[in-house]
Order: sequence, then structure tokens, then C-alpha cells
Amino acid sequence: MSENEHEAKMAHPRMAAGALFFDDADRVLLVEPSYKNYRDIPGGYIEQGESPLQACVREVHEELGIEPGIGRLLVVDWAPNPGEGDKVLYLFDGGRLSAGHRQQITLQADELRSFDFHHAEQLPDLTIPRLVRRITAGIQARANGATAYLEHGTAPDA
Repeated sequence: MSENEHEAKMAHPRMAAGALFFDDADRVLLVEPSYKNYRDIPGGYIEQGESPLQACVREVHEELGIEPGIGRLLVVDWAPNPGEGDKVLYLFDGGRLSAGHRQQITLQADELRSFDFHHAEQLPDLTIPRLVRRITAGIQARANGATAYLEHGTAPDA
């Protein structure tokens, strides 16, 4: 196989990174994007030359206007989309947002309408099933000190 043939078969996934943030009641932060019909976590696409963690920090700052410490990797999700191709999504632990950070949140006006904290059992009514599975896996990984590998939001051995 020539180098060009090998290159043509190699995956070139789009990658994105986001963070799970919690309040004092262990509710998870979701944002309401103006360009989607469901809630999402803060985050976005990784730019060339940027690590997943760097992208997460940058996206959180752009979207929420805050720079809290971002913790360890909770979830990696291989989530191809028929319209957008292969995707790899990274979910980091944003931890518990302090009252100060919560008060400092300033939404990126051209992309986000609102934000709020929600109990895990409310998620199916607020967002798409694959994201519910990813967030739920992230909450579990955070609780048990693990990192979850998912495909389409589901553990392959599930």
C-alpha cells in the first residue's frame, strides 16, 4: 500500500472537548446554545495544534467567561455523525464551581441563551440520548475515580 493509499484510509476525526461542572447540590451545568434545540455541556471543537485539555479550558473561558481549574479526563467517546463524519469527544472534570465562579459566569452572547444546573434524572428531558449517556458515564467516572471509554455514548462491553 502506498503512503497516499494509507493516508486515504486513515481516520481524520473531528475532536471536541467539554467539561462537567457541578454546583453544591451535585447538579450538572448545562448551557442552552442558540444554534441547537437541546442543552449541551460547555465545550467545543479542538483547534489545530491544541490539546483536548487546552481546548476545554479555552472553550469554557469563551463560553462562560470564567477560568476554573479543569481536572482529569472522565470520558472519551467515539461518536461519529452521519452528517459530520468521525468524532472523538473528550469530557473533563470541571469540579464543583464555587459561588464566586457561578456569579462570574458571563455567557457568550452570540452562541448561548442561558445556563442552569440540573439533576441527573432531568437530563433525558433536556438533551439528546447520546449526551445523556456521556454525562451519566462522566458522573460515574468522577465518583469512582475511573475514565470511561464510550462508543456512541455507550461502553462497548455494556
